[in-house]
Amino acid sequence: MNRMSANCIFCKIIKGDIPSFKLFETEKTYSFLDIQPTARGHALVIPKEHGEKLHNLSDESLADLLPVAKKVAKLLDVAVDGAEKTPGYNILQNNGRIAHQEVDHVHFHVIPKNDDKTGLGVGWPAQETDFEALGTLHEELKEKIEKGNY
Repeated sequence: MNRMSANCIFCKIIKGDIPSFKLFETEKTYSFLDIQPTARGHALVIPKEHGEKLHNLSDESLADLLPVAKKVAKLLDVAVDGAEKTPGYNILQNNGRIAHQEVDHVHFHVIPKNDDKTGLGVGWPAQETDFEALGTLHEELKEKIEKGNY
């Protein structure tokens, strides 16, 4: 049985309490067109299991999400804007308000990128690498992995 949240808009969509423009559905995953798209064909892929962040989901739910996202991407690549293929697409997944997550249910956006004006616009503020600090962080993380502290 999938865990659901009574107050979650995506759980209500999965249950059919709120209508959606469904694209694909499996035992563990549901995908549909976004009603506030950043580009024509912008779709969402969500697990039927309610989890606020990626690490809250079972491995079984996670294993089903990317194959469905791939189907959506392939569909949009050939279906959006007629016979021409979409030049690119973004797959985006945010965790937490600070990371721009607006619905507290894990979801992947599949966003066609047909030109510079539509779709997702991304700025990547790269930082200069301090290799000593990076090495220290690496050692800290390896220690947590070895102890199972994650």
